[in-house]
Amino acid sequence: MARFRTWVGIALAGALSVSLAACSSTGGKRAEDARKAAAAQGRAAVNTPRWTFAMITHSGDGDTFWDIVQSGAKQAAVKDNINFLYSHDDEAQQQAQLVDAAVDKKVDGIIVTLAKPDAMKAALARARKAGIPVITVNSGSEESKAFGALTHIGQDETIAGEAVGDELNKRGKKKALCVLHEQGNVGHEQRCDGVAKTFHGTLGKLYVNGTNMPDVQSAIEAKLQADRSIDSVVTLGAPFADTAVKARTDAGSKAEIDTFDLNPKVAAALENGSLGFAVDQQPYLQGYEAVDLLWLYKYNDDVLGGGKPVLTGPQIVTKEQAAELAEYTDRGTR
Repeated sequence: MARFRTWVGIALAGALSVSLAACSSTGGKRAEDARKAAAAQGRAAVNTPRWTFAMITHSGDGDTFWDIVQSGAKQAAVKDNINFLYSHDDEAQQQAQLVDAAVDKKVDGIIVTLAKPDAMKAALARARKAGIPVITVNSGSEESKAFGALTHIGQDETIAGEAVGDELNKRGKKKALCVLHEQGNVGHEQRCDGVAKTFHGTLGKLYVNGTNMPDVQSAIEAKLQADRSIDSVVTLGAPFADTAVKARTDAGSKAEIDTFDLNPKVAAALENGSLGFAVDQQPYLQGYEAVDLLWLYKYNDDVLGGGKPVLTGPQIVTKEQAAELAEYTDRGTR
């Protein structure tokens, strides 16, 4: 099989190393060891030109979710001999300016989120005019194709919300509260609306300022104190799950806390039972595949998705799966 291996196959092997290891314990171990060695020594697995890819996201400061996305992107960048640049701003106009700056630098590819797509449209048009390939990631699946992106990588937020509604039904919940921590983020609205679509009970929305955790905790606590019939709180990001747990305790509520996304605290809370379930969209995979697919496009004119988003989630994670995921959350890849 070795003589048929191509550089494209090597690139895809990074994403498929776990399944390959199951087919051949010896060959899989060698491939994994080689990957780790290359990452540790900063060596590329390809001899293509050292292209520069820029990722520009809507992340605020200190958002651990985006640390995981970057971890995947940086791993793929090492393998693909890519100079990887990362920047972010949670203000849409500033994010658009960062895209403009990347275009002015004449980067070879752009990865961008579309949490607030209207503000990003002109910047992506500039990138397209400059001949720079773009992949959207995480948010903006509905606008991605219209804005000229090659493909979108992430979870469909409506489908993810629907999965949460189904899970709440299985758990017998009757009244849920969806906590939105970033007003104007279309993906957050889609998540909550998805929950409402399949949830048989009543769903309310609570808008909070996600940059101020004490205020988030106070707002959730006040809501739980005012309405004792709320039996589930759904947060839209892992950092807010722990805050919701504290708010529940202070409010004397028995509501189950559930969340989108994983981090080490969420994995531990699932295992000890303080959280009910989490929805994983696999952010490491979003970053990794975004870089890898841009490389494949530059190298071989490959595009995945067939005009549809490449989905990385949702995956419902409960107490039963938490222990086995702890290793990955601790190392920052889940």
